[in-house]
Amino acid sequence: MKRNLQTYDFIGLENYKAVLADPNFFKAFLNSVLWTLGSLAGQLIIGFTGALAINRVNFGKGIYRTLMIIPWAFPSIVIALSWKWILNGVSGFIPNILVQLGICNELPQFLSDNSFVFLTLIFINIWFGAPMIMVNVLSALQTIPQDQYEAAQIDGASKVQQFWYITVPHIKVVVGLLVVLRTIWVFNNFDIIYLLTGGGPANATTTMPIYAYNMGWNTKLLGRSSAVTMLLLAFLLLVCVIYFTIIGKWEKEDK
Repeated sequence: MKRNLQTYDFIGLENYKAVLADPNFFKAFLNSVLWTLGSLAGQLIIGFTGALAINRVNFGKGIYRTLMIIPWAFPSIVIALSWKWILNGVSGFIPNILVQLGICNELPQFLSDNSFVFLTLIFINIWFGAPMIMVNVLSALQTIPQDQYEAAQIDGASKVQQFWYITVPHIKVVVGLLVVLRTIWVFNNFDIIYLLTGGGPANATTTMPIYAYNMGWNTKLLGRSSAVTMLLLAFLLLVCVIYFTIIGKWEKEDK
């Protein structure tokens, strides 16, 4: 009995050319960059501020630290579905309370209105990821010798000078590594966006991972989907090289 053997043609870089000719690819790439920059900036600011505040607490520090880490402890599917219920444009708690307080005249559609949806997703991701930044920065702050602050106070250094010349040099490498890890994690994030909006409305929240998923599983163009993931890998490798070059310079300065 003869079998019909399937043959394949080598097409070289045609999948890459097709992807790079697709305007939706560049829109997804821009969305990924904005998603990463907005989420990372918010997580760093809130996480860093929270770590500095808790580090100055003398009583109940462990309790505050535990409470602050709660968002990070939940699975992302729980986070996404909880926020989807809270922000529901018909029965959601936040849209209805905004109308009752007179802040909005009609129920805001946080997850379906182009004016709100992207900022809403960034806010949720900041809320989700800031605790991880906070815990790691707090751990770094607790390794700084207190006698350095005491010596600086004796020399008349202000709080700003103490922060800039003592705190920052001790924790900048840790913060740099956190930025590297969070950049990779956030840029590759798929589940939160997909569960909340699916990349909509009208591709407004389609990022690179969702674009690759849709290309591979919705349109069945697995070759192009693979090309997207390889371009994503190349971009992240370039970003990591830049990050580690900067971190390497910091380490040399500290020696």
